[in-house]
Amino acid sequence: MNGSEARIGPHHPKVSGDAGGHILPGLFLVTIGLWWSTKSILKYICKQQKRSSSLITPQFLSRAEILEGIVIIVVVLIAMVGQFYGIVNIKPSSHKEMQEAQLQNWQHIVMYVVLAMLGVTKILCFTISSLPVSLITLMSSNIFFVEAFLIHNHPKSLIVVDSYVHQLLKFSALLAGLAAFIEFLLTKNNVVMELLRSSLTMLQGACFVQIGFILYPKDMEHAWDLNDVNNTIILSTYFGVYYASTYVIIGLNYVLVSWFIKWKLSKLYPSEIQFLKDYEHQEDSEDGM
Repeated sequence: MNGSEARIGPHHPKVSGDAGGHILPGLFLVTIGLWWSTKSILKYICKQQKRSSSLITPQFLSRAEILEGIVIIVVVLIAMVGQFYGIVNIKPSSHKEMQEAQLQNWQHIVMYVVLAMLGVTKILCFTISSLPVSLITLMSSNIFFVEAFLIHNHPKSLIVVDSYVHQLLKFSALLAGLAAFIEFLLTKNNVVMELLRSSLTMLQGACFVQIGFILYPKDMEHAWDLNDVNNTIILSTYFGVYYASTYVIIGLNYVLVSWFIKWKLSKLYPSEIQFLKDYEHQEDSEDGM
């Protein structure tokens, strides 16, 4: 991603936008994708092992979902303030360039608004018992589909690499939206679909980060040649490596979460163990009823 294996050249056309506007959302998507995978793994382990389910209770998971919704809303509000600040402080060289920059900023604001709706949906679904929790998954799919649509209608660029990296970003968003929609149709908790959605979210985040480094390099001497078609082959390879890496990360995450739960259970005091046994007995009685 630093361009060391790419074809570099002295001509690096100016691309509208900035590195921070792509790297920060990318890091956020990678983080939230990792958290979603952790949450799915926790629920799966609790389902398989009753002792661990008494450590990670449904009340804990509900509070975690509400906290996640609050964090999403706060992050989106901060990002929107940054976008509005960018709109006000645009200093383009021509009226056309100013219009393009403003349109791009408004597109980003729409993406943030839809993402904020996910945070609101999470809070409502876990505070109002009459609302179905599956609404969260449906909202997730809508977010990715809206994002893919906006990226598809992003101002077209004649720069080869710029156009291609946005195609990869659109493709990853479409896949994430499709995975979330299939997960919604299944209605029941399906750890495979949840992890698939998490991996595609992290992939999309990696694509965002990649755009920030490739299109807006700090070191112009080693900048990518954005008009070299051969660089698209390198980007395709990176895309595959990123996706494979998401499964490596999820696998390591599963090992760490499993180890943590086993370690936590092994450190329990006798009184706590008795409490867990009573909790399990109560769960079995409720299941029998």
